[in-house]
Amino acid sequence: MKSNFFISAILATVISFVSCNSSNVNPKKHIRIERPAATENAKIQVALLLDTSSSMDGLIDQAKSRLWNIVNTLTTLKYEGKTPDIEIALYEYGNDGLSKQSNYIRQVTPLSTDLDLISEKLFALRTNGGNEYCGAVIQDATKQLKWAREKSNMKLIYIAGNEDFNQGGINYKEAISDALKNDIYVNTIFCGNKTEGINILWKDGADYGKGKYFNIDSNQAVQYIATPYDDEISKCDEKINKTYINYGSKGYERKMNQNMQDQNAKKVSASNYTERAVSKSKAIYKNESWDLVDKVKDDATAISKIRKEELPVELQNKSAEEIKTFVAQKSKERETIQKEITVLAKKRQEYIDAESKKSKKQDDLGNAINTSILGFAQVKGYKVEK
Repeated sequence: MKSNFFISAILATVISFVSCNSSNVNPKKHIRIERPAATENAKIQVALLLDTSSSMDGLIDQAKSRLWNIVNTLTTLKYEGKTPDIEIALYEYGNDGLSKQSNYIRQVTPLSTDLDLISEKLFALRTNGGNEYCGAVIQDATKQLKWAREKSNMKLIYIAGNEDFNQGGINYKEAISDALKNDIYVNTIFCGNKTEGINILWKDGADYGKGKYFNIDSNQAVQYIATPYDDEISKCDEKINKTYINYGSKGYERKMNQNMQDQNAKKVSASNYTERAVSKSKAIYKNESWDLVDKVKDDATAISKIRKEELPVELQNKSAEEIKTFVAQKSKERETIQKEITVLAKKRQEYIDAESKKSKKQDDLGNAINTSILGFAQVKGYKVEK
């Protein structure tokens, strides 16, 4: 009882002291507002929901043709002077090869910074059949993906297809409403006539999702503008590949996949390969999970933590100091090549911009996504730095 009385007395004294002195305090002068600590780097998160029913081969081809162009548009954005992290997710829907229980939907990749993985999975997509449930795939992307929470992040869904937007058992308005609660904006890309897309509710989906509505001719091949700088950039890409040092159990496999995605880009067009090379010169193209140069940038002590057998054969008999010197040399080489590509890429883009003014802009998947990304960036406080 005495203990309780003593504690109560102390509390009463403290409360009395605060009350007596609060009337003499100028809050503007004395109260210090604690600003929240700096959060993690801003993120741009983009989920691509692609219809892979039988009629959508052209759409998938456009996605393959425009992936690196979209990535390069994203790299022009800065938030408070910093380059945001970029994560891309990929879903396919409307494919009869998928299970009915899943509403014919498959998450191809989660939100990921691994751009080679996105390319690999995109090039592996195949079309088949068709039961296209837009509401269901929007709901899956909203609930299954790991969306960032900070208001500074830009979170976008792009759904592309050509059938009625309101098919399936999941109401698209409810699915989109859930997305908006998480600050995720839904954009729709109808593969067909603009008026038809409006009539079958694709525009309504975009309006409801506070996004943009586009229509494209998905069967039209993407048009490229060749430039005098493409060959030089491609040669730089060949040199930059030699600066990658694989490590870990899957390091060699991932390095081979890097080369495979180069070849996939080349198969589309020389210009597409050039776009990929430009992407590889950017800070967002990072492979710390398998490349020793990127890993050491992320963790200066990484070399001491890697077992000899996890290194390439040519490095296994070298000392830690020798490996460190070799990695530093490759890092310096890469930075030099990246700077060279940056200079060439700027000249290339200026050439493309000038040539583009001479003809009507093509309505394709890449241009639709790029246009809306830049529009949303302005609203969210991002700056474009070309």
